[in-house]
Amino acid sequence: MAELLSEDAIARALEDLPGWQREDDATIARFAKLPSFPEAIAAIDAVAELAESANHHPDMDIRYNSLKFKLSTHSEGGLTAKDTDLAAKISAELSSRGAE
Repeated sequence: MAELLSEDAIARALEDLPGWQREDDATIARFAKLPSFPEAIAAIDAVAELAESANHHPDMDIRYNSLKFKLSTHSEGGLTAKDTDLAAKISAELSSRGAE
């Protein structure tokens, strides 16, 4: 079981996660725009691999070359280190692909 993060811990984590923001009490989200549709699909595939390795799966939405990722630890009813850790990995993947 993962421990819920305190409000202070969430705020500190978001300082180190550019582009990520609170969507509600239990969710962080990030939008990203990739250079092309194929690059967006490749990014989704790469994030799927990261998520599967972490056994923690984000909600992902794609609209042509625009992506939205949402993270929450549903089993705990809020945000845990699983969310912020995966958010950092997603950000690194997006940056490597030239995401805006």
